[in-house]
Amino acid sequence: MKRLILMRHAKSDWKTGQEDHERPLNARGRRAATVLGDWMRQNGQLPDAVLSSSAMRTRETLDRLQIKAQATFDPTLYLAASSVLEAVLKGATGERVLMLGHNPGIGDFAAELMERPVDHPRFHAYPTGATLIADFDIDHWPELHLGTGRLVDFIVPRDLTD
Repeated sequence: MKRLILMRHAKSDWKTGQEDHERPLNARGRRAATVLGDWMRQNGQLPDAVLSSSAMRTRETLDRLQIKAQATFDPTLYLAASSVLEAVLKGATGERVLMLGHNPGIGDFAAELMERPVDHPRFHAYPTGATLIADFDIDHWPELHLGTGRLVDFIVPRDLTD
């Protein structure tokens, strides 16, 4: 059994004027990432490996989650399409993998992974901080097939703060 935690980075700051790859989180995003990390710890949903985009906003999201896991910052995950996310995940070695990325690829990938539609009003928008947790009845990540994920949970930061 493998577990995937698929997370879109927290809200970034468009006002900094920095290049997209170097854009940091804004205050709301920093709070959201901290709350998501607290939620993960409280619910026993901590990964043992992290696959993350190399962008500043994914790195900062991971820092704010305050989780202890081996992290790989892969430049191919920056603004990656779902097919790239799938290929990278198939190379993972952890039992519980957190994958941090960007829309639209991360949201598309989440929808393609699931065996049943996720019943949450924000799932198809996959807003910043959206986090899907899904189980796969496989022993190794290369065995992953789209449409086989079983929902464990889906949360957006507003579910935790409002």
